[in-house]
Amino acid sequence: MNNKNIRKIIGQYSLFLIGLFIASMGVAFSTKAGLGTSPVASLPYSVSLVSSLFSFGGWLNVLSVIQIAVQVILLRRKCKPVEIIIQTVLAFVYGYLTNLSCWLIRDIPVNNYFEQLLYLAISCFVLAFGIWLQFKGKVAMLPGEAMNRAISEVTGKRYENVKIFFDIFYIAVSAIICLVFLGELKGVREGSIIAAISVGFIIKLYNLIFDKYKSKVNN
Repeated sequence: MNNKNIRKIIGQYSLFLIGLFIASMGVAFSTKAGLGTSPVASLPYSVSLVSSLFSFGGWLNVLSVIQIAVQVILLRRKCKPVEIIIQTVLAFVYGYLTNLSCWLIRDIPVNNYFEQLLYLAISCFVLAFGIWLQFKGKVAMLPGEAMNRAISEVTGKRYENVKIFFDIFYIAVSAIICLVFLGELKGVREGSIIAAISVGFIIKLYNLIFDKYKSKVNN
């Protein structure tokens, strides 16, 4: 491997990690809004409200381990050990970054419903930008998306349909946990639905802006 390839790999992973941190800030702002987090984060966040065994980031790690285990079981010999190791490392980094991001904005006040909606909007745009940067890094996938991909490969179902199913599944389970143990919806609210619908469209918007900028620079 020559120096050019090494620099390329370092650049790709650096971009991915930056995207990972930005995405964690998006999740942190969604928790600050208090209107429900993104579908994938809703389950560990809801559990963290019920159990103090782990932090929010810690329960994210637990979910990631389950998602990685599902991949290994489904793919068997097709499973790539190096990819699993990278996923595991990145998942735990993401859990740590989520805790860090929540800590960084811990003192921001939320006084009314308008401010809740404002922070929810910020979370959607920030989360979408973080995910967009991760895609541009083109080096790895977090366990949740990788699990969806594995299920798609094994079952022959479209990746988008698998993702939609699990987004709904996470929200439904989170809602049940909150209602049973807290008597109210906290981890899942209108913000979870808004995030599930809007983040994908915002990522498309970033792609459109980037493509236009790239085309303008090339011309």
